[in-house]
Amino acid sequence: MTKALAKRPGARQRKHRVYLVEDHPVTREGLAQLIDYQTDLQVCGQAGNAGQATTGIAALKPDLVIVDISLAGTSGIELIKDLVGRDADLRILVLSTHDESLYAERALRAGARGYVMKHQPTEHVMTAIRHVLSGGVYLSERMQNRLLYKVVGSAPAALASDIEQLSDRELEVFQLIGEGRGTREIGANLHLSVSTVETYRAHIKEKLRLENATELVQRAVEWVRTRDL
Repeated sequence: MTKALAKRPGARQRKHRVYLVEDHPVTREGLAQLIDYQTDLQVCGQAGNAGQATTGIAALKPDLVIVDISLAGTSGIELIKDLVGRDADLRILVLSTHDESLYAERALRAGARGYVMKHQPTEHVMTAIRHVLSGGVYLSERMQNRLLYKVVGSAPAALASDIEQLSDRELEVFQLIGEGRGTREIGANLHLSVSTVETYRAHIKEKLRLENATELVQRAVEWVRTRDL
């Protein structure tokens, strides 16, 4: 290596700038500390909801955005769609407690470049961050195999779930039903009319082969309960 190309002693490496979107302050601050501890990463901004995130990301132009699925108001999936619509080159990694088998593919379709579960060891999370920053797509080995099964058309029946038939918006409505929200409250939360929410409820009942509203509520409550275990 020539003298001109050699790295100067003490030269500081540029840190990749990361923006966090997480609605639990304690979790967000803990993640920020872990990232800031890395020699090649730094948190440049944080947000607790989609509105703050959209404004902050537009102003700060981070190298990577880390998004949770569950956010107050607009879901993480909808936020990803909006952010990618504004900047198709934006690198987004989802970090969530929600089951990757149900949400990872949805996140990728929305425009994210990776999905990692919060219960994974810290080194896995940092590997995911650096992999996405380098231009790659990060998924667990389990999810990679799952998607390969789908590509070759030989996914085992055990991998399939009727909940997967629901669209992103239908899944949001289904989740809110399971959390005990009424039709008007769901509409207000998702900025939808009552009639639109009723249409989504009808589609969900049809896809899940449910006879009536009581069965819908029971199924949604059970799904939310078991998902959060």
